[in-house]
Amino acid sequence: MYKLLGTDVTSGSRARLGRLITSRGVVATPAFMMVGTQGTVKTLTPRELEEMGAQMILSNTYHLAIRPGMEIIEKAGGVHPFMGWQYPILTDSGGYQVFSLARIRKVQEHGVTFQSHLDGTPLFLGPSEAMRIQRQLGSDIAMTFDECPPSTATLEQTQRAVDRTVRWAAQCREQPRSEGQQVFGIVQGGQYAGLRESCAKRLVEMDFDGFAIGGVSVGEPEAEMMRAVEMSEPFLPEGKPRYAMGLGTPAQIVELVARGVDLFDCVLPTRLARNGTAFTYRGTTNIKAGYNKAVMEPIEVGCRCYACRTFSRAYLRHLVKAEEILGLRMITLHNCHLYLRLMADIRQHLADGTFGDFRETFQRQYQPSRKILAERGQMGSRDKDLELETEI
Repeated sequence: MYKLLGTDVTSGSRARLGRLITSRGVVATPAFMMVGTQGTVKTLTPRELEEMGAQMILSNTYHLAIRPGMEIIEKAGGVHPFMGWQYPILTDSGGYQVFSLARIRKVQEHGVTFQSHLDGTPLFLGPSEAMRIQRQLGSDIAMTFDECPPSTATLEQTQRAVDRTVRWAAQCREQPRSEGQQVFGIVQGGQYAGLRESCAKRLVEMDFDGFAIGGVSVGEPEAEMMRAVEMSEPFLPEGKPRYAMGLGTPAQIVELVARGVDLFDCVLPTRLARNGTAFTYRGTTNIKAGYNKAVMEPIEVGCRCYACRTFSRAYLRHLVKAEEILGLRMITLHNCHLYLRLMADIRQHLADGTFGDFRETFQRQYQPSRKILAERGQMGSRDKDLELETEI
């Protein structure tokens, strides 16, 4: 259930303030979900996530079915007690893996056969299988099983993916759910406006609990990603939540909120932290860089996360250079805290009617690094190779 509290009437954007009501709590939107593909947000504990204000996290049907397997998770009582997280969880259906694991899967009309990226064991996922696994996981929000086409797909290829997505969504709609579980449909259509509109309208007719905009962050430039959202959002109902899958950088999130998106997820806060990159309100910074060797200030002056209250850039650089895990953990903690602080600031400015000024100031000050520009211009914010697949 979604309750729309207000829209951004002062600056003319499509930004929305709302409440997503789930069986395990209310999520204030716009909201960012930390990615916990394997049942954990990498390097962080549930207590740390709770203390920094995380409201909901994302996990993945394909990966949890492969390892540890549903028998183990069911024995634990579901994914929440298994991972020690008592708040809402959204599970991706495995549809993104149809794109990201293209080398080890075969798409058929009734579903997709994967060869496990761990040992080659076959795994078949179709609408009923994906929904059954999500029911066994006991997630609060389950995603329909879809086909995510690559950004290079032709009109004909994308049309076939849309038709499968809609047909599979109808089958997912009829499957049993766990108690209180909501189901979101996923809009596909690549860069084709007509297909985006058609897919959205056909899904809306099925009356899902919410809707996601899929097929973004799959290798396209940022401008095309924004257009894909703009081509989808107008056809989604005002009274249902809207989720942009796999996005994005802080600057992208501010712009996507302005385009009417309510929910986000992305691996960047955790993945880039493990490379020594930290996010700030003014852009990204490489903690490994030599200029930080003797800097006794925190990652971001004024930040109240544990890392910034406790450690200097010089110390964190020392830890990263010495390959000490604490360094990567602390940068991850800071990055996740920053993303959640950004969402809280966005919500406050929407409530105060000052989002337009905040958006303008943030975009003027935020300077992404060349690495981030390459990420979002060449491969989006989701990993494109099998080596990195385990975090998406």
